[in-house]
Amino acid sequence: MSSSLERWNAADESSALDAMMACCGARRWATAMVKRRPILDATELRAAADQIWDAMQEPDWLEAFACHPRIGERKSSHLSSQSSTWSKQEQSSVTTANESMLAQLAEGNTRYEDKFGFTYIVCATGKSTEEMLSILNRRLAADRTLELREAAEEQRQIMQIRLRKWLEQ
Repeated sequence: MSSSLERWNAADESSALDAMMACCGARRWATAMVKRRPILDATELRAAADQIWDAMQEPDWLEAFACHPRIGERKSSHLSSQSSTWSKQEQSSVTTANESMLAQLAEGNTRYEDKFGFTYIVCATGKSTEEMLSILNRRLAADRTLELREAAEEQRQIMQIRLRKWLEQ
């Protein structure tokens, strides 16, 4: 068992909830994860996270999405300090983007939010700015129902990456 998992299993409920909220901002998901304790290893943790995420619904997804800054931005009023650090790492390719690319992302983010009513969510880890912009433009052609499901899957991927990082702390 990792030391992070060992500490989390022994932590008070509030501290355990905070740890999970840094990995995914959906309170119902984080609460369900805390209720699953003790979780004995990383495999069990990842499986529980996916199983619980699969039971989430639109309000939960939207709550999680709201905890992410727009691609190309660094701030969200809903970010914990750990989540903010991870977000900066995940979007690191944007730090080298030129002004034109940043302007295209900003305009695309606005169009996306106007169309779908939530922040554009993409698992940015390992993706270039150009790739994230291309994905954004492709997804703008979707209908809201399909896009909501794709965004929820992207959030699930982000959550799994963050759980791995959390376990390595």
